[in-house]
Amino acid sequence: MTLSFGTRLRAAMDERGPLCVGIDPHASLLASWGLGDDVTGLETFTRTVVEALAGQVAVFKPQAAFFERFGSRGIAVLERAVADLRAAGALVVMDAKRGDIGSTMAAYAETFLHKDSPLFSDALTVSPYLGYGSLRPAVDLARENGAGLFVLALTSNPEGAEVQRAVREDGRTIGATMLAHLAEENAGETPMGSFGAVVGATLGDLSSFDLDINGPLLAPGIGAQGATPADLPAVFGAAVRNVVPNVSRGVLKEGPDATALRASAERYADEIREAVAAKPHI
Repeated sequence: MTLSFGTRLRAAMDERGPLCVGIDPHASLLASWGLGDDVTGLETFTRTVVEALAGQVAVFKPQAAFFERFGSRGIAVLERAVADLRAAGALVVMDAKRGDIGSTMAAYAETFLHKDSPLFSDALTVSPYLGYGSLRPAVDLARENGAGLFVLALTSNPEGAEVQRAVREDGRTIGATMLAHLAEENAGETPMGSFGAVVGATLGDLSSFDLDINGPLLAPGIGAQGATPADLPAVFGAAVRNVVPNVSRGVLKEGPDATALRASAERYADEIREAVAAKPHI
């Protein structure tokens, strides 16, 4: 039987540390590496990151859009990266933020969560803002294939608040409602469930939200966006042990030198371990 994503993620975080490295080959980053904004540059960039870090980092989060913009050749680069990362023992969270209804949502799920797909990933980011129930095809297929989801709940972009902090008739915010749905999905799972939330590390005090969803919390915002590993306990409280902090530019800016990439990733991983260990788990 395939182990659940939550089980595999917990093991990977305990072994390699909780750091998630984003793979975001946008034009300015390619240029800073001395690469062209073309498929050749994309392939060189991606291969360098994978070869340097796949054996030491627990989780990678490729941003699908930066590969899709090059069409089928860009998707081919992404397919190979996913396969190589997973072969090296890392977990892949595909950052595609898919969200739709019915058969379309099912097709998105099959693209990234079906075990026979060339883009099969350990987890997928999804948008619930057509209603949480619209995600059901992805939830069901993820369970079937031992994969997971990260649902946008409390994102770090300022615009997100107008939706996520909006208050429903029952007095709960939309963001809190998404967290409650995820807690239901993960109920009774050990060591943790496979259905996580995206919660920005830059949001400050979130004590008014129940982040204890018995599942992972993908936390963008460390590094270039201004948050630091030391901020994590104050933001996430007792849920900090299940946080998967994402660092993209903070690590990738050190390329193309592989040694510098590895040193930066190791430094962030160590700082995150120290921050998590300093917080009592209550």
